Amino acid sequence: MHGTIESAAKLDALRARATSLPLEQFDPGDPELFRTDTFWPYFDRLRREDPVHYCKDSMFGPYWSVTRYNDIMEIETNHSVFSSASSLGGITIRDIDPELRRESFISMDPPRHVAQRKTVAPMFTPTHLDNLALSIRKRSAECLDNLPRGEVFDWVDRVSIELTTQMLAVLFDFPWEDRRKLTRWSDIATTIPGPDGLVATEDERQAELTECAGYFARLWKERIEQPPKSDLLSMMAHGAATRDMDAKNFLGNLILLIVGGNDTTRNTMSGSLDALSQHPEQYRKLRENPALLDSFVPEVIRWQTPLAHMRRTALADFEFRGKQIKKGDKVVMWYVSGNRDADAIEKPYEFIIDRARPRTHLSFGFGIHRCVGLRLAELQLKIIWEEILKRFDHIEVVGEPKRVYSSFVKGLETLPVKIAA
Repeated sequence: MHGTIESAAKLDALRARATSLPLEQFDPGDPELFRTDTFWPYFDRLRREDPVHYCKDSMFGPYWSVTRYNDIMEIETNHSVFSSASSLGGITIRDIDPELRRESFISMDPPRHVAQRKTVAPMFTPTHLDNLALSIRKRSAECLDNLPRGEVFDWVDRVSIELTTQMLAVLFDFPWEDRRKLTRWSDIATTIPGPDGLVATEDERQAELTECAGYFARLWKERIEQPPKSDLLSMMAHGAATRDMDAKNFLGNLILLIVGGNDTTRNTMSGSLDALSQHPEQYRKLRENPALLDSFVPEVIRWQTPLAHMRRTALADFEFRGKQIKKGDKVVMWYVSGNRDADAIEKPYEFIIDRARPRTHLSFGFGIHRCVGLRLAELQLKIIWEEILKRFDHIEVVGEPKRVYSSFVKGLETLPVKIAA
């Protein structure tokens, strides 16, 4: 079943199930709902009827779902009760074997989180982004100029993956010829092992992540022996808070930066074309007025929500919105639901590229864990669309996208498109 495109009738039936199923049987974290893009009515109903919902049985164990925009912000900023720590399970709905948990600064609580995050923050200053913009534009132009005309190709592979992987290679000063390894490791880090997955077993997944750690360990040794440079690896190798990381913390931060730099930007690049294909009047508006890119970019990021959730673990018993959350409970903040909350966002189910307040969204998180690279993600998306609009009158989506089997990464695996000859 995985990877096939369901019939319209079957999809309608899957969506209809959300209206008839008793709330206590809801499992909104089921990855199959995301692969089939049928999760929306579940979250609509939860926001309306049970905004802080307990699922007692799922493939990921029991968990709470927080589905309204303002409630998510409240959980996100309450670090004294809701922890990101990897030792408690980290930031995703899926629990990792305690022996395999790897700490990164996103899966740390204050004050340690702040020190490690600060080490890589200089990569994303306005001055550094201005310098990066020149090379982003050059690579975007080359990528687009090499696309085939008059034949169907996969936008995800030829554009979204290629450009984000090139960007990652620049950020890490990673060997150019091996850059697709970064894509592979990002996908492996977030995949759910299984017969239809990228890997069949957790052991296979761990073996590839160990390969990633070994490759980067060699680069790390080189950076330590060189004077400090302006790449992420050198920043960590010479940073006071990161140069003495243990092996698990080292790999944890690498995976965070690889996934953060790859999945989010890749999925908004793919999602942007998919969204415009579904809303031709907005595509026409953008072609007629490219200045709308400034509001188009954050609207795409809201619309796509490239990471569907973040998770916290309760450090103490806590009453929230009338529900009794117990110490040790898993609490999932559904960004994908908050970004469709009509109490916070006007007409949330409409894709509006000239929206008055397009930055009202949760896709980058909120508070101290807000995405450190958000400005770079926005910059990449803006530049690629500036270059697209210069070259092509229209890029036609010619088939259904294949969606990722994940309730964490909300992305497209393939998107067949055609550019007129």
